[in-house]
Amino acid sequence: MSCSVPDKGPAISVEPVASWAPRPTDQAPVRFSDLTTLRIGGEIGEYHEVDGAEELAAAVAATDEGGKKLLVIGGGSNLVAADAAFDGVVIRDTRQWIELEAEDGCGGAAVRVSAGQPWDAFVAHTIENGWMGVEALSGIPGTVGAAPVQNVGAYGQEVSGTISAVRVFDRLEKQRRLLTLAELGFGYRTSLLKRSLTDTEAGGGRTWGPTGRFVVLEVSFQMRLATLSEPVRYAELARTLGVELHDRAPAVDVRQAVLELRRSKGMVLDEADHDTWSAGSFFTNPIIEAAHADELPEGAPRYPVTDPTKVRSIGQEPPVVDGLVKTSAAWLINHAGFDKGYGMPGPAALSGKHALALTNRGEATGADIRELAATVQAGVREAFGIELVPEPIVL
Repeated sequence: MSCSVPDKGPAISVEPVASWAPRPTDQAPVRFSDLTTLRIGGEIGEYHEVDGAEELAAAVAATDEGGKKLLVIGGGSNLVAADAAFDGVVIRDTRQWIELEAEDGCGGAAVRVSAGQPWDAFVAHTIENGWMGVEALSGIPGTVGAAPVQNVGAYGQEVSGTISAVRVFDRLEKQRRLLTLAELGFGYRTSLLKRSLTDTEAGGGRTWGPTGRFVVLEVSFQMRLATLSEPVRYAELARTLGVELHDRAPAVDVRQAVLELRRSKGMVLDEADHDTWSAGSFFTNPIIEAAHADELPEGAPRYPVTDPTKVRSIGQEPPVVDGLVKTSAAWLINHAGFDKGYGMPGPAALSGKHALALTNRGEATGADIRELAATVQAGVREAFGIELVPEPIVL
């Protein structure tokens, strides 16, 4: 794969961004159903695509100054849109580039990537170039800019393990900033970027949904040089590879094994397969008190909880948090009486391959998806006293 750098964007600035005006267009109205992997959602009031860092920052600033609701999107894979028209501005970052800034045997590879770069294409590029650390994150839809917001993770890896910094446009300060690893406040499927949606402290005194205070412009990675993977930390992946837990395997084999596992669960996009018309894993795995975990049935999964906010260098293992346990949302859903395929043949149903995915069977509305989610949440709450938290943004 060949990746060019058409626009690196100017250096981080503390000055207000330039003025911006939308490009003239005669396009037909755009709908969220055309832009999201769930294929649901109503018409968008204003829709713009931008292909430069300065243009993106300026478009965000202009929208805020005009008092309009803002949503910045990437691949549309983590969004549950409403059926009604969106009376705001949707901006999509179309920049796609990967830049190698430095590479040596001691420091590894320092890589800078545009927010609009498709995530899985970036993962493939790292493996082709012998950069280790995201191979188990293969097949995740969406863009590089979305990855640090959610601190995406799968099969024992999290993207926070390789990120060194994120360049953002700060909507509160109206300037571009560089957020370091320590400032990003990564946690399980969260970050400072995500918390600014609903947390006034992270948002600088207010909340900012449906797009947070910080709009990602670029992501910087620091990756070790190796054709072998990181130690395999996920039992299912180890079995698929035929290795022991904590062994290493060729990164290209790990990628293929992960893609195989994800396809078996309907987690790789396929236009012909309605099990993939989803937002991926709809609920995060609950983190609960150890005493509550002791009350779960004997077969309930129990995993240690780590604290990535204590990590101050790339590759450092986060410490385990005492008194907390992570359990499996999929296990809870299954054992609360919701099997794979629950809801079929209705318009919205759990995937026939994996109970953690809520899917559009072809004619679902946003209301159908939200109703199904509420039903599952209520069932798990009644059975286990645990509140499932949606992973995607729900408009």
